[in-house]
Parts: sequence; C-alpha cells; structure tokens
Amino acid sequence: MRQWVYEGLALEAAQDALAAAYSVSLFTYWAGAGFEQVWVKQRVDDPEPPPHWLGATRAREPKHMVRGVDPGHCTPQLGEPGPWHERLPHFRLAFTPSNGQELQSEYFVPRADLPAALAALDAIRERIASVLLVSEIRTVAADDLWLSLAEGRDSAALHFTWVPDTDAVLPVVADVEAALAPFAPRPHWGKVSGIAPAAVGGRWPQLPRFRALLAEHDPAGKFRNATLDRYVPA
Repeated sequence: MRQWVYEGLALEAAQDALAAAYSVSLFTYWAGAGFEQVWVKQRVDDPEPPPHWLGATRAREPKHMVRGVDPGHCTPQLGEPGPWHERLPHFRLAFTPSNGQELQSEYFVPRADLPAALAALDAIRERIASVLLVSEIRTVAADDLWLSLAEGRDSAALHFTWVPDTDAVLPVVADVEAALAPFAPRPHWGKVSGIAPAAVGGRWPQLPRFRALLAEHDPAGKFRNATLDRYVPA
C-alpha cells in the first residue's frame, strides 16, 4: 500500500473524499472552514491520485496531523510503497501515537447523516477549537458485533483528541453531544462521553441480549466494572 496527504479540503467535499480510496481520514482543527489534511491510503495497483484532487493539494513533505509534532512519528507518506501494516496505521510502532498527553472522545453516526453532522459541528467550531488538538473523520462499514459502534449500520466516525484538561474539555464535550444528538450518536465505550446511559442503551439493539449473557455467566458481578455498572446495570 501507499499513502499521500492532501491539504485544504472543503467541508462539503467530505463524502466524496471518504469514498475515493481504500482508506481515507479527514483531519481538522475546527479553527477554519473545511479540513486541513486528508490522508489517502490505497493499494499500489490503484491509479495514483493527481496532485490536485477535490480542491485539495498534495503535500510535498511528510505531515503530522497534530500541529507542532514531528512527522517522523507517522508512517511513510509521499506515495512510498510498503506493506499494509506499515501504511494503514497513522503512526510507526516505535513512536508515541498522536500527541501522547491527551483526552479523547469518539462518536459513530449513520454514514448518510455525515454532511448534516459536520454542519452541526461547524456551527460550534470555535468552542471545539478552544480545547482541541485535532479531530479525525473516517467511515466504517456496518458489522454484526453486538457492542460494536458500527453494529447494523454503515457509519461515520467523528473523533476528537482534546487537550489534557478535564475541567475545560467536559463542557465542550457536552456541546458536541448536543450538536450530534439528532443523529443518535453512539459514543466510544472507552473514551470521554456524557451521554446519559438510558440514551446510550437504546442505540444498541443487541444490548438486552448482552445483559442476559452477563446475568447468566456472571450472576455475582465478579467481572463487572464502573463502565458496566453505568451503561449495563445488573
């Protein structure tokens, strides 16, 4: 596989960009209109994308999606071929991924709702930008795993890497969740979220079956934890 980074993609071009290659990630700081970077990953036998693509321009040097971080931490760019496990990840195994010191949130919405979801976030972008390191948008195919964020629906993943300041981040997370509420977002089980457990539970059709398995195989709650107690009460 090989990958390129493009710069300067309009918000309205998100759907077309995400469908244009084997794997595509859009990165933004929500500090201006559109996306600062687009990471395009493709098989080596696919046609090479042009220098100018969907209004974006191919970068001439390696990039890191977080401002001010050494791009040497990232997997090779500029179209250099390599095995899939050294191109599909954003970061080299020997280096710290992302920024290192951070908080994260992530929400999956139906893929068809992505344009409207992006418009809702764009309306509060100044709030988001105030505590954000970087945000990534990608798509995920539907699956049949009971607790997967993509269970039963093709999805768009909206990821936020926040500064490591809980008090400053939590009010902005609440604003993000309010903006995304019309799209029934599924929050990542292991990341920062304030969506009420009752609302979360209704977004996974198989959650009652999972709860029944817990009751059958762990009736004493030996393997329970705070997350299960909050979202899947006994």
